[in-house]
Amino acid sequence: MQKILAFLYNYQSLIYKFFLFLLSTLAIVYLLPTKNQWAYDFSEGDLWKYEKLYAPFDFALIKSDEEIAIEKAELRQKALVFFTVDSTVYPRVVDRYKRDFATYFSKIRKPSSRLDKLNYDFGLALLKEMYDTGVLPPNYSHEGGEVAGLISGKNEKDVSFDALIDLRSLEGYLKERTVQKSTPESKAFYNLFFDILLPNLAVNTTFTEKELQRQYAEISPTRDIVVEGQEIISPGQPIVGKRWSMLWSLRQQFASNQRSKANYYWTTTGYFLMIGMVLLILFMFIHQYRPAIYEDNTKVTFLFFNILLMVGASTSLLGYKSAYIYVLPVCIFPLITKAFFDARLGLFVHVITVTIVGFIVPNGFEYLVLQILAGMITILSASELYKRANLFISVSQITSVYLFGYLCFVLIKQGSITQIEPLNIGLFVIGGLLTLFVQPLIYLYEKIFKLVSDVSLLELSDTNSGLFKMLSDQAPGTFHHSLQVANLAEAAAVRIGANALLTRVGALYHDIGKINRPAYFSENQRGNVSLHDELSPQESARIIINHVIEGIEKAKAYNIPDRIIDFIRTHHGTSTVYFFYKKAQAAQGDVSIEDFSYPGPKPFSKETAIVMMADAVEAATKSLVTPSAEELTAFVNKIIATQMEENQFINANITLAEIEMVKKVLIDKLVNVYHLRIAYPE
Repeated sequence: MQKILAFLYNYQSLIYKFFLFLLSTLAIVYLLPTKNQWAYDFSEGDLWKYEKLYAPFDFALIKSDEEIAIEKAELRQKALVFFTVDSTVYPRVVDRYKRDFATYFSKIRKPSSRLDKLNYDFGLALLKEMYDTGVLPPNYSHEGGEVAGLISGKNEKDVSFDALIDLRSLEGYLKERTVQKSTPESKAFYNLFFDILLPNLAVNTTFTEKELQRQYAEISPTRDIVVEGQEIISPGQPIVGKRWSMLWSLRQQFASNQRSKANYYWTTTGYFLMIGMVLLILFMFIHQYRPAIYEDNTKVTFLFFNILLMVGASTSLLGYKSAYIYVLPVCIFPLITKAFFDARLGLFVHVITVTIVGFIVPNGFEYLVLQILAGMITILSASELYKRANLFISVSQITSVYLFGYLCFVLIKQGSITQIEPLNIGLFVIGGLLTLFVQPLIYLYEKIFKLVSDVSLLELSDTNSGLFKMLSDQAPGTFHHSLQVANLAEAAAVRIGANALLTRVGALYHDIGKINRPAYFSENQRGNVSLHDELSPQESARIIINHVIEGIEKAKAYNIPDRIIDFIRTHHGTSTVYFFYKKAQAAQGDVSIEDFSYPGPKPFSKETAIVMMADAVEAATKSLVTPSAEELTAFVNKIIATQMEENQFINANITLAEIEMVKKVLIDKLVNVYHLRIAYPE
């Protein structure tokens, strides 16, 4: 059990990465639609670039959405419209008829009991006939077939729609009836009926829609049959018309025909192996070229989280509507990766991400080309994102690449600029504009993953902050020294292409541990009296060395990010407090050099290596009273050569050529500080 616990403890970082890799692969496979990928990639209007294709099995042509919509429209035009019959209307109309009959007929002639009786009975018969058939609502506009369904209680009957009474055709209806009955009273009946008639039919939307949906469900999704072995398309033929229909139908039915349980498992296994290989390549890249990131599980998690987020968002959009895939601001992630790490890693992670998404998007080749080009321009253009103008410039360039790439694909595939879809233009513009949300996302990531971006570095470089005010008041010499080191280190970082802002901020904070006991450091001492005169060399060395530990504690108390604390940890590496070591040797003889050495670690990046060189050089040159340019050059070369002999830069990814450039920058800057001129030979 102890061996297992020891193994888990010793390899906890590696075990975490293994589970991160496994869970990320499983999550991506789960998000991807696990269906067979057909061997051919094509779009409508393209030329067929593969071998001659024959139908591998019998299949039906799938109707397009437009064809289904036309059939539905035809069904709606012929649909049976249902009406609910209100049985209470007829008795009310009869009552009104009895009440108003005498009024209308007394106006046209003298009362005659015989004629009035005939008209009265005739009117009642007409009303019964009309309400037995049905009276439509006023101004009803019919959209349906020739037959209507009348629902009365639990009974339903079909009648000809033309037989239903419409107030707009009432006059003609009455003329036809009164002429047949040989009565001249049609005008009076029209006026009377027009006033008293009430509709007893109301459209029953529920039954009508239910019947319509039933008919919709019976629409066949396919038409025609393509038999096995039938030629579908030959190389070079345009993918249009029936060829497009056959290819599209074959692709859809190929996937659906392969959905057996065993096939599903094989498809999922294929996805798992492919995604696993892609993510493994990312791990190998980080391990080989970004070891500092590889050793930091938080940073590795950050990279994998972005990939999962991108794949998840892409699959969601594809599930909703595949055309909207370009609304997703894919280039926001290389911007974020570059803001926290570097451009090369940002581009590599971007390519990995779009490669995974390219497995499932329609026209995967087109998607890959556009996104990789946009990612490249993102990495090349975006710099110093804390400057708002730079972000807008980058977004405009990203959008331009999308639009230009889309134009190129339209010209290649369609051969005409008139085929450009305004919707696609809008999607690309929206996707580009959404990239502007990179700033709030960077802030959010800083809080979640405890990372540092250029925006935070700019805030940390403010020398008017409380910590720097304390350093300036309590250790003014150290504060001035830190400013000088920051200027030297920043110039050197610019020269070799390192992160200049990170280097400057790290240099500003590297000596904050001296705040606790400033008088024990020479730059803060006044006069010729030193507090070290009363201490043993070991005690003096311990105080000097402890400013690193105290600086780390002070930085953590002020919530300074680890990326800056790294400069405090490494700015002396494992070097020796040489002055007190020699003093101890002279006074005590053989002493342990470990008591006079900093604990490390050694610098592990270009930026921390630069600060180490700049710190040592700036502090040492203060001992020179009136140096010449030659003496200053030799002094700088000697200090950095000593550091190289001690292998202080062995863990930093800085080359000998870059160290030489750093030395030249430091010499040039110090020559300007001391206002020296190079002595030319006479």
